[in-house]
Amino acid sequence: MKTLSSTSSIISSTYSSLPLSSPSYPPSQCCRRRRASSSIHSLPFTGRTVQLFHSRRRSSTAKNEVQHQSAEDGHGQNTDEPLPEDIKLLTAVRSIYNDIMILETAESRLLLLDSSHKIHSIFGKGGSKWTGSYWDEFASLPRIIPAGPIAIFGLGGGTAADLMLHLWPSLQIEGWEIDEILVHKSREYLGLSELENRAEAGGGGLRVRIGDALSANASVAGGYAGIIVDLFADGKVLRGLEEVKTWAEIGEKLMPKGRIMVNCGGVSSDAREELLEGNLELGWEQNNAIRAMRKAFPGAGELNWKLMPKEKGANFLALTRALPDLAAWSSALPDELSSSVYQWRICSGS
Repeated sequence: MKTLSSTSSIISSTYSSLPLSSPSYPPSQCCRRRRASSSIHSLPFTGRTVQLFHSRRRSSTAKNEVQHQSAEDGHGQNTDEPLPEDIKLLTAVRSIYNDIMILETAESRLLLLDSSHKIHSIFGKGGSKWTGSYWDEFASLPRIIPAGPIAIFGLGGGTAADLMLHLWPSLQIEGWEIDEILVHKSREYLGLSELENRAEAGGGGLRVRIGDALSANASVAGGYAGIIVDLFADGKVLRGLEEVKTWAEIGEKLMPKGRIMVNCGGVSSDAREELLEGNLELGWEQNNAIRAMRKAFPGAGELNWKLMPKEKGANFLALTRALPDLAAWSSALPDELSSSVYQWRICSGS
């Protein structure tokens, strides 16, 4: 059984040997990371505990792919130590935004980004779309917004879009992702192309937009009915999401009565030490992104928050506009989501 340190060193060595792919668009800060843990192989993840079950065969073709890339470009050396037998390496490549690795376990395919080894997306192989993390919470948004297109700012491997379209097949989703190489790999290994094909056939589905989600181009005529924001860099919420101006600009991309739902990450660094010492109670004030949103949406009752349970990552989430009737919202959702809506609370105070 491999420890966290040995597994991480293997992954780090693989990353160091990756060639740099050069897409035809300029660099940007917009990229996302996640964090996870496992009782077998502890991989960082900001969502839930991921059990990495045993799969007795490794993917020799995936290993050869990485070795071939390394030899061809002369970047570093591959380690002779293989990945644990219950983890298969499907692909590994470097873009100008991310070091991209997709692993496979018996139950899931996992998208890891950068040397932090954090899980960015989960694609279940057994048919279930539920992740037990904040991605599931995003699927509750369509029941409390007007009819119209929904944007995901920070599409990644498409985990949230996959669940939303499973529950609500008629949705029209636009997924904004800046890393074109990441999109290509997600199409190949994480089922993204299937979601896109549904949109091409007409009706509901996913349309992928390559570009900076915080640019003026990330908009549609008439506005989005809902916007999901899931943007991270270097393991933290994108710095721009801690600025009031950013949220004002995102709010302008909504149609009337549209809403924004956000993964705001964890507590801010300046509050973490006091929280650990027990000097503060966990509240929305300890999250920088929510503090910025509170100033951008200052009306009474116009911003709401919730804190995911520790076993699901302890992420803060935010939701704009007046809190809907929770009983009605709950009754419109599947059982997996019906009780969690009662955890939403109004951001009161300054």
